[in-house]
Amino acid sequence: MLKAKFISAREAAEMFEDGKTVCPIAMTLVSASESILKALEKRFLETGHPNNLTLLHSCGQSDRQRGIQHLAHEGFVKRIIGSHWGLQPRWMDMIAENQVEAYCMPQGQIAQLYRSMACGLPGKMSKVGLGTFVDPRLEGGKMNDRTRNLPDLVDVMTWKGEEYLFYNAIPIDYCLIRGTAVDEMGNLTTDEEAMKLEALAGVFAAKRFGGKVIAQAKYRAQTGTLNPKSVTVPGVFIDAVVICDNPQEDHRQTSSWFFDPSYSGQLRVPLTEIEAPPFNVRKYIARRACMEIYSGAIINLGTGIPNDMVGKVCNEEGISDDIMVTVESGMYGGVQAGGIDFGIAQNLYAMIPHHEQMDYYNGAGVDITFMGAGELDEEGNVNATKMGKRCTGAGGFIDITQNAKKVVFCAAFTASGAEYSFSPGGIKIEKEGTVRKMVKKAAQISFNGPAARKKGQKVVYVTERAVFELKSEGVVLTEIAPGIDMEKDVLDLMDFRPLVSKNLKTGSADLFKDGPFGLRDTIFARKA
Repeated sequence: MLKAKFISAREAAEMFEDGKTVCPIAMTLVSASESILKALEKRFLETGHPNNLTLLHSCGQSDRQRGIQHLAHEGFVKRIIGSHWGLQPRWMDMIAENQVEAYCMPQGQIAQLYRSMACGLPGKMSKVGLGTFVDPRLEGGKMNDRTRNLPDLVDVMTWKGEEYLFYNAIPIDYCLIRGTAVDEMGNLTTDEEAMKLEALAGVFAAKRFGGKVIAQAKYRAQTGTLNPKSVTVPGVFIDAVVICDNPQEDHRQTSSWFFDPSYSGQLRVPLTEIEAPPFNVRKYIARRACMEIYSGAIINLGTGIPNDMVGKVCNEEGISDDIMVTVESGMYGGVQAGGIDFGIAQNLYAMIPHHEQMDYYNGAGVDITFMGAGELDEEGNVNATKMGKRCTGAGGFIDITQNAKKVVFCAAFTASGAEYSFSPGGIKIEKEGTVRKMVKKAAQISFNGPAARKKGQKVVYVTERAVFELKSEGVVLTEIAPGIDMEKDVLDLMDFRPLVSKNLKTGSADLFKDGPFGLRDTIFARKA
């Protein structure tokens, strides 16, 4: 009988050689191979090996402390190719201080690149990223000065008269995956994991280049006792298995808890147990953003206010079964955990692999996506990826916004220190933020406003004091919140002068109510 090779985390770390490419499969802390990553860090700190690695990852994989934060040491990793570092402060510091070569690519394109590499292709072509900082005619995804003069990882190509980006193959030497149970033959299930991710695509990509696959699992099972439909990766493709010896710490379902079956489909909790968030400025923005929904819409929730608040508002308003909420990780329905546990949800209706979810976002395009934003400029460009030297990265932002039928950006009007008070009559700015977000020119183009205007994409920018829409003629102010002075609180704090709609509206005072504000009536009155 074929037998899996069971080893310790220390022995797994000793398998890694200097200068190789490592590809861990995870998102936030979900499915992070913590035991192996910690052992790798320990080996490097004690011996200086392995060193000069290339770290390739499709998603952000940390909770500010764990995950690929363990690899964030100068000299340990020479080059990082990833999509998001917002929950990885040491990586953001290293990128800002030029301690590592850093490329940022759209999350979906990296995940799908694994599949293209697995198929034996030299890379993948896509329109995703055209006109953004990923485009080599702009920045080529290079996130610091150290990377600026290095070769491009993405090329511009023309096929039948149309422009595309070509994401070149990146050979994988080691692929790290995580599962729930593994049998004596090495067959791996992911039943208690909170996402399906792109584990098999990453495994096949590594095998295409002769790479090694190392798995971390929680349980060891007898061969033949696992349901074959539950097996995510067949054991013949796994070179070594580490059984986690401290699951409470190193095999957590997500950062905030060890295991909750309502996030992996083994249990549904009563909706009454899912508490509505307290009223604050973020909830107010989410409520106004939700007024853009219509019955039957398929929506997507990005990080920040969208994932933390929009789904919970929909649940509180009783419309969760009248729309379909999706998240880039492959979630359908449910109520999102949000925050540091982004990408997972309770009471799901369906869960599909991450790279296949991106097929939908890249192709058909979601009906409405709700996204956070850092800067909006006079051309309608949005920067959500780099503020000063700090690189949070794109995540799935570019993949999703570029093809969505409607984009609703959700963000505070100013940043850093703003304070507000609310009453039935409206909102009052008690203290103004010190950083302007309405700028003359965005520091980095994450969303291309002129391209969106050219194709007639619907774009709305919702803040706590004003709502803007992107029209063919430019950025248009369409709505002012109750209690807000248009000149003093909005226009005087913008580095450009937007157009002001002839039909300028005052926002609904119902948004300040305690309890449900009547969203259900609004969405059934609106057409797509």
